[in-house]
Amino acid sequence: MASRLRKLAYGGALLGTTGVLGSWLWDDLNSKKKLVMMETNLAKVKSTRHLPTRAEQLDSLKKESFDVLIIGGGATGAGCAVDAATRGLKTAMVEADDFGSGTSSRSTKLIHGGVRYLQKAIMQLDVDQYNMVKEALYERANLLAVAPHLSHPLPIMLPVYTWWQIPYFWFGIKMYDLVAGSKCVKSSYYLSKKDALELFPMLKKDKLCGAIVYYDGQQNDARMNLALALTATRYGATVANHVRVTSLLKDANGKVCGAKMRDEMGDGKEWEVKAKCVINATGPFTDSIRKMDDPKVKEICAPSSGVHIVLPGYYSPDQMGLLDPATSDGRVIFFLPWEKQTIAGTTDAPCEITHHPAPSEDEIQFILDEVKHYLSPDVEVRRGDVLSAWSGIRPLVSDPNKPDTQSLARNHIVHVSKNGLVTIAGGKWTTYRAMAYETIDAAVKALNLKPPMENTQTDGLYLEGGKGWSPTMYIRLVQDFGLECEVAQHLANTYGDRAFAVARLAAMTGQRWPIIGKRLHPEFPYIDAEVRYAVKEYACTAIDVIARRLRLAFLNVQAAQEALPMIVDLMGEELGWNANEKKAQFEAALKFLQLEMGQNVNRASRDKIPINLSKNEVQMYIKRFNLIDKDKKGYVSINDIRNSLKRTGEEVSGEQLHEILREIDTNMNGQVELDEYLQMMSAIKSGAVTYSRFATIAEIEEEHLERERLKKGISVDRSGGGL
Repeated sequence: MASRLRKLAYGGALLGTTGVLGSWLWDDLNSKKKLVMMETNLAKVKSTRHLPTRAEQLDSLKKESFDVLIIGGGATGAGCAVDAATRGLKTAMVEADDFGSGTSSRSTKLIHGGVRYLQKAIMQLDVDQYNMVKEALYERANLLAVAPHLSHPLPIMLPVYTWWQIPYFWFGIKMYDLVAGSKCVKSSYYLSKKDALELFPMLKKDKLCGAIVYYDGQQNDARMNLALALTATRYGATVANHVRVTSLLKDANGKVCGAKMRDEMGDGKEWEVKAKCVINATGPFTDSIRKMDDPKVKEICAPSSGVHIVLPGYYSPDQMGLLDPATSDGRVIFFLPWEKQTIAGTTDAPCEITHHPAPSEDEIQFILDEVKHYLSPDVEVRRGDVLSAWSGIRPLVSDPNKPDTQSLARNHIVHVSKNGLVTIAGGKWTTYRAMAYETIDAAVKALNLKPPMENTQTDGLYLEGGKGWSPTMYIRLVQDFGLECEVAQHLANTYGDRAFAVARLAAMTGQRWPIIGKRLHPEFPYIDAEVRYAVKEYACTAIDVIARRLRLAFLNVQAAQEALPMIVDLMGEELGWNANEKKAQFEAALKFLQLEMGQNVNRASRDKIPINLSKNEVQMYIKRFNLIDKDKKGYVSINDIRNSLKRTGEEVSGEQLHEILREIDTNMNGQVELDEYLQMMSAIKSGAVTYSRFATIAEIEEEHLERERLKKGISVDRSGGGL
């Protein structure tokens, strides 16, 4: 222990103290100069146009040629589009699926420098890692400033259960603050055991010595990605989602000069787009584009799967996250409040590259087991509390610029092939802007481009919705439009100064209050107007809406399924879908929820639970089942459920009836059998499932029968008795 602390201290003295003091001096000497330069640059760069329709974007792709064509619409690709467009380059960006549909919408939602990377930098005296952290901390501050509606500082608690680790962690976290220099979000601090439990009452008390709290940023990643794409097109870029590149074009000298592409939402016809420079920003699919340039090129991407789960909001305080710095297998687990729920993750395991990554039960269980180690025994961590689960593929890469490509690069790499294809790969969400300007710098140099503005213009450049946002903006939405307060806050923090345009599309509720804004689901503040506005933001499918324009699929897979019919109907009105297209959209979205958002693995975990009911419990549940199955068919149909609800005075829609049936009908045969019911009740007993509407209906049916019998008993006694 002592030697470890000495090593840390020596590392801190050499790398930390000198580097950090230098950082402070550099920040102080250059802050005024940077501010003046930034204001001068931003004065030259102005957003001048409305959002073109998707049809107009496609028309531009088909008729025009470009300076820069970017393949990939994730954070990196969209960041490149913003950088290129604001320099005055004629820019196009295409994405095979939706903006942010891959890794960029499946992150931990943190904007951070990387505490663990700084630890390694100090312990190993690694200057490269130190510089990587410092760059990320600068970018963290910039992103919090340019998109204040989509990001905010978040305190994260590091609980300490061994007394000697208190100075160890305190020193490390203070170094994190110092490396950030003037870009530090807020200063870290120490908490006693009592204060730590007051702020995080769910924390395990036993052997707790205290805690360190530090600050990082948190974001709505998919909306941030979309904001980048929208900002790019505001500054003149042509951007199009659901447009797949099928091959690269080459000139007579074999140099890359464009790409052939196809609109996935169209008639299947391909067309060519000419460009002086083509940038490959496709994340995990980096090698597939590189092989379009050179089929023999060595692969550089080593994909790694990171799974996250979402738990109910009561698992964590509203404004305090938790960091487990050393899990049972050496990973780091974050446990964070997000959108009024709790997000936990991530795992890190090699995987296959796929467009449809799915979480596994083992990974979900690993996260739950790690969470249990830090939570009080009073908090029962139940498998059934997992509301959603997803996997994101992190594209770790080896550097093709170096002779030895065996080891993976810690940071991003920018590579220009002999045929002129520019590839940007690796890195992380927080540093997308730095990655983008390095990429455009490399493209300008390698392809001899002549941008009107030589250097990047994106430092301090507000993203879509950020400039006019204020923390109290939601009050105007309540007062001017008659929106619910919760809905108004959500709109302000999702769309920024564009929230007023969204509110204007909201339908009247027909109630005294709220005046406008019909909720898509009673448990969430999403409203009808957002679906209509999503189409203006280039949403083409129901999946685009439930996963990325709204975050419903990531927050609660069951609620997303329940909101789907209304969402599909609203999109159908905007996009002119017929009945067949609506059905296809619903089924595709349902498949997405089942495979990629954890619905199937949730159901499978429930079905694996052995029936552990007592004899009395089995008899009670058989009795309840038979009360609904009035005709003694041996199964319960949807009509039986409808009739049971009517007997108790409840009226529900046909779609709601199907939802009740689907959550228990594991055989998928349109009826509930006794073994399915007993399996469900056993899963509820074990904690694998938190509740079942069918189980509640059966219980209410039994109570209703008992009340009816009691009434008859009282009536008979009174009529038969007397003096």
